[in-house]
Amino acid sequence: MRLKIPLLFISILAGNIVGAQNRIQNLEKAFNNLLADEQAKHAITSLCVLDANTGKVLFAKNEQIGLATASTLKTITAATAFSILGKDFQFQTTLAYTGNITPDGTLKGNLIIAGSGDPTLGSPRYQNKENAVLTQWVAAIKAAGIKKIEGAIIGDDRIFGTQTTPEGWVWQDIGNYYGAGTSGLAWRENQFDIYLKPGTDTADEVRIIKTVPETPYIQIVNELKTGSSGSGDRSYAFLPPYSNVAYLRGSWGMGIGKTGISVALPDPTFDCAYRLQDTLKRLGISTNQHATTTRLMELNKQAIPAITQKISTISSPTLSEITYWFLKKSINLYGETLLKTIALKSGKTATTSKGAETEINYWAAKGIDKSALNIIDGSGLSPGDRITTSAMASILFQVQKENWFSDFYKGLPEYNGMKIKSGTINDVSAFAGYHTDGAGNKYVVVININNYSGSGINKKLFKVLDELK
Repeated sequence: MRLKIPLLFISILAGNIVGAQNRIQNLEKAFNNLLADEQAKHAITSLCVLDANTGKVLFAKNEQIGLATASTLKTITAATAFSILGKDFQFQTTLAYTGNITPDGTLKGNLIIAGSGDPTLGSPRYQNKENAVLTQWVAAIKAAGIKKIEGAIIGDDRIFGTQTTPEGWVWQDIGNYYGAGTSGLAWRENQFDIYLKPGTDTADEVRIIKTVPETPYIQIVNELKTGSSGSGDRSYAFLPPYSNVAYLRGSWGMGIGKTGISVALPDPTFDCAYRLQDTLKRLGISTNQHATTTRLMELNKQAIPAITQKISTISSPTLSEITYWFLKKSINLYGETLLKTIALKSGKTATTSKGAETEINYWAAKGIDKSALNIIDGSGLSPGDRITTSAMASILFQVQKENWFSDFYKGLPEYNGMKIKSGTINDVSAFAGYHTDGAGNKYVVVININNYSGSGINKKLFKVLDELK
């Protein structure tokens, strides 16, 4: 018996195939136009487009050249975290005390806040906001019967060691909010705000109005100049990890529409302990020692006391929730934390290098060439990262079959009508993700340009990608 296939169906199918072929041909022309553009004269430009259903390479150029990825690397970090940690993974932060509590409510010991690396503790993005966390801790302290503390509040961040920032990061980034390093006990996404006011003339000083929250333990050296009207924010904070001196350099333009800048906390663990101590003081629960950290105690050759009793545990949002903001808002802190946590989960030391090693080995076992994955950090902020668009596209293709893919996909931002993660650092612009055209054809797309000149390059990258629509 011969099956009769409707001519209309055949016609539609043929039209879709021809349409897809035309798109790829037009894509190649548009890409070649980009290569010939003056802005790309001294650049390396790479594009890899796969059929999202089959993995077949539809178009690729320079796809085997390793390029700085900027934040598109976050797609690989997120995919690895989902694979190794699981979408329901949560960090745990524990409040405990050492010593004992006397009948009159005096704690003859210390309060210890033990972190497990949770980058969301105190973040305004979730339920565990700063005030909510402090309120929960105060309630636990009161429930334990503590009315006075003859000891200190100690922040315990030992789980991640003392190296907070990857070795590949540059000095200009460290100290600014996007360059906030990891901490075993993170707090408020490891940043604070400095409110500024420009002068009315370029000869005037920029005034510091306040810091939020107050950071009396940090000295701010203000070298900012008032910028001309329309020059905007050209300011940078130079504040190394564990330092208590910050230098503000650059300019802050007249008529600027912003109130200030966000700066990386040099020691989030200390700030967390300091905030709890300050909160308790205002509520009449005194301590007779200054807030401190396990790192400072070890530096001073002080023994870290053993925990007597845990009194509160705070769970982070799930990895799915964390990854949503990690991809959507490109939070570098999350990427570096996840990389260290991946290493820890795999039985290794929680360092950036061990996390990168774990990540590379994981995808190598899935068929990705190790030499195509030169990974230095988890966020892509390092200009030394080198990954091929072919490798990134292959990973993006593979993850579609995972049970967590819908959560991964949900976190991808939308640019130019496509679900793609962006990446931008000095003279690097990249996009990586997925697109479905008007005929229902699905694509995996990775485009990257390194060492371009001038500005406005994204419009030209989008002009290439528009041919897939």
